[in-house]
Amino acid sequence: MTDRPVEPTPGPEATDLPEGEPTAAPSPEGFGDAAGEAPAQTEVEEQVAGDAVAGDDPGTAEERPDSGDGSDVDTEEQQLAAMKGSLADLTNDLQRLQAEYANYRKRVDRDRQLVAETAAYKALTPVIEVLDTIDRAKEHGELEGGFKAVADQLERVVASAGLVRFGEPGDAFDPTLHEALSHLGADAEVEVTTVKHVAKGGYRMGDRVVRAAQVLVVDPADA
Repeated sequence: MTDRPVEPTPGPEATDLPEGEPTAAPSPEGFGDAAGEAPAQTEVEEQVAGDAVAGDDPGTAEERPDSGDGSDVDTEEQQLAAMKGSLADLTNDLQRLQAEYANYRKRVDRDRQLVAETAAYKALTPVIEVLDTIDRAKEHGELEGGFKAVADQLERVVASAGLVRFGEPGDAFDPTLHEALSHLGADAEVEVTTVKHVAKGGYRMGDRVVRAAQVLVVDPADA
């Protein structure tokens, strides 16, 4: 069986057109949908491109969770510096309070000691007159027997309470300790004004003079 060439069968459009007439150009309305879809696709591409550019905008870095510019480290350093400053302030306050408390204790101790000395001064001042009587009795040799024992005990008691007697012949005259009742003239044996005779002994408690010694003094010969 011999194969015969197959002739193409003309389509329906070819059979409908008269021979010799040109084929009509497609109507613009035929591409209306395609022409309408092209601008929409262009707008989508422009929007996508705009979003990509906006994603790379450095101005949005502060909205990102981690910008990677070291701001977290700077914040931690600032917090650490603030804590160190607060600790230094608290340390200074504690040192100031300790100094104030130490000064307060010193002041209280000083006031307590002053109160005790004042009380002793008030209690022992009247006894000084008794001690003066004992001194006069010693000068006249009348201090003997039991009376002498009592006088010695009284002197020990007042000395233990802090009342100390001072003023002896031969002491250099000190206006803060002695009260000069009279000048007996010049004496070649002394170089400065000197106590020659003690009329009444002086008494002091610590650095406080309870009573100045009442004395008679002599001056140096070349004065």
